[in-house]
Amino acid sequence: MKKTIVSAIIIGIFVLYCFLHTQANPVAIVPAATPATRSSLSSAPTSTSTPAPDTTPGATSTSGSPYKDGTYTGSLADAQWGTVQIQAVIQNGKITNVQFLQYPNERNRSIEINRYADPQLVSEAIQAQSTKVDIVSGATDTSEAFIQSLSNALSQAQV
Repeated sequence: MKKTIVSAIIIGIFVLYCFLHTQANPVAIVPAATPATRSSLSSAPTSTSTPAPDTTPGATSTSGSPYKDGTYTGSLADAQWGTVQIQAVIQNGKITNVQFLQYPNERNRSIEINRYADPQLVSEAIQAQSTKVDIVSGATDTSEAFIQSLSNALSQAQV
């Protein structure tokens, strides 16, 4: 009888622990980001101004690719707790880099979520070579805003 009661208590504590910690840490649907993509967060400016869309002068198209070479800045996209804006670099007709110019960072929770989600979104966009990225669980608003801003940047880069 004592073993049953102790077992029930341990299982109850474990379930409570799991429930509380899954709420505190977002769960990703995508594979972990590479160290190279993690640097995009640390170097991202936190300006709240709205810069004009930026493209590299003299952007060229690589035969057979859907994108013109250059650097393209996506539009600002609302992510509930702040705005997201990205910049995509296209080389040889392929997405080679995506950086966050703006992301929600006014609250500690937003910083924590974006530190986790942003590199994964970047990695998946480069891998997919499109906006077809999975939403990161726990960072739905940021994921949707990322897709919106990236879509705008890629539409500027289309041949």
